[in-house]
Amino acid sequence: MKKVLAILVFVLAFTFNAQAQEVKTIALEQTKGEFTQKSITVSEGTYVFAVANNNVGKDVGLVLVKKGADASKPENHIQTAYVTKAVATGKVENSKPTTLAKGEYLYFCPLNPTPQYTLTVE
Repeated sequence: MKKVLAILVFVLAFTFNAQAQEVKTIALEQTKGEFTQKSITVSEGTYVFAVANNNVGKDVGLVLVKKGADASKPENHIQTAYVTKAVATGKVENSKPTTLAKGEYLYFCPLNPTPQYTLTVE
């Protein structure tokens, strides 16, 4: 019985450790018509996007899509990467935690029309 209990405790500890994965932050800044970060490379993992509005003069946001997907279709957006609240001038807002797998993604803002920039996950 003690062996079964020890194995159960080990399995539960491993499960909790795997679920307690570190969440990192990707800080993005927008100015009028553009992001100041033109491309980003990160490793696989879970990230929160912190989007700053640097005197754009209107609210901004963030859209993230897998490269190759039609970015104009909301169903292709990675919705956890949306900021939880539109970012007012001079403010910073965060997304929900978003798990990124290896590959290429595009990020942009439709509210402060920006070009599409590349986020590479290695």
